[in-house]
Amino acid sequence: MRKYDVIVIGGGHAGCEAASASARLGAQTLLVTHKIETIGEMSCNPAIGGLAKGHLVREIDALDGVMGRAIDSAGIQFRILNRSRGPAVRGPRAQADRRLYRRAMQKIILDQQNLTILAASVGDLIIQDGVAAGVRLDNGDELFCGKVILTTGTFLRGEIHVGEERIPAGRMGEAPSVGLSKTLSEAGFALGRLKTGTPPRLDGRTIDWDSLEVQRGDPVPTPFSFITGSITTPQINCHITGTTPESHKIIRENLDRAPIYSGQIEGAGPRYCPSIEDKVVRFSGRDRHQIFLEPEGLDDHTIYPNGISTSLPRDVQLAFLKNIPGLERADVLRPGYAIEYD
Repeated sequence: MRKYDVIVIGGGHAGCEAASASARLGAQTLLVTHKIETIGEMSCNPAIGGLAKGHLVREIDALDGVMGRAIDSAGIQFRILNRSRGPAVRGPRAQADRRLYRRAMQKIILDQQNLTILAASVGDLIIQDGVAAGVRLDNGDELFCGKVILTTGTFLRGEIHVGEERIPAGRMGEAPSVGLSKTLSEAGFALGRLKTGTPPRLDGRTIDWDSLEVQRGDPVPTPFSFITGSITTPQINCHITGTTPESHKIIRENLDRAPIYSGQIEGAGPRYCPSIEDKVVRFSGRDRHQIFLEPEGLDDHTIYPNGISTSLPRDVQLAFLKNIPGLERADVLRPGYAIEYD
């Protein structure tokens, strides 16, 4: 029977940092994730940092973490936010090439000594004398360890909402983890529900770029990691547009079909990232909310419209997008959605 010092469940940002930190300290560590090819997957916005968050990435890097090095390899637009203000409130941010970031993170993780990667689904925890002593995989295999670290993100009993549609998922196209929630509840943990969301993805080939404001990155990109000498990945421009009174009208007329207002979603959402329907309601006096059109890669036509996270029905999303400058003829590659999870 193979026993590890530490087993980490989940291969997202937190799981990669936890597993690599454990292994760097000499602990024999196992990272269990659904698919090796999705290690380092950027589920929502392919960007790192921002106000406050950029400070955290730098602090992780100072502790020999991996996120800063990965984004320095994959960043395609670097900007220091609040540059005109004091150093304490400046925030480094980088737009990432989703594929390059995933590749950089996987190389770091797969090259890490003392770290084993297993592609599997964890169905349950092994509890002995009230202590987590290992994990039980969906195929029945049991793996034992001294400590278990859960970094499950949105996968614990995750459910996607697109209008009235409800889809059990950890993220679009991937199954949720249900057994772990049941075990944690039976062990006495009080589980709450959280909610986050993501905007529709657009086809950049169908956007009227010439009519939009250009947002350039910093002339000389500032790396996140103290180890990185300079940024060598090609840099790109982003663009800016905004919502309109007509798009707000469409959203208000369909609030009864929005899961966060119909009662379909019970979880609390983050204050720093409200949905567009939430913005329209909470800031009713504003007739425009800014939208940043951010490419998801150097060779990827997918555009992330930062600022219009939504869980409205598909037809409503299409309708309000048609009333946003530059997006009148934009094709939607994937609808926006909210995801609720333990």
